[in-house]
Amino acid sequence: MPRFDGTGPGGCGPRTGRGFGPCGCGVGHGRRFFTKKEESELLQEEIDEIEKELEAAKERMSEIKGQK
Repeated sequence: MPRFDGTGPGGCGPRTGRGFGPCGCGVGHGRRFFTKKEESELLQEEIDEIEKELEAAKERMSEIKGQK
């Protein structure tokens, strides 16, 4: 989180980054440590989101190549 002002990356708000800041991994601001099950669920959600973004990028690339 730039400047540690609570705005998150690019001023988009909290919980919009990848959890590498001082508040990530369950530390800071009263957050508790995750259980292995909770961590697994969070990671799976992140994987699912990344896969959706990848699929959208591939679809857009196909559209661009088809327009040539």
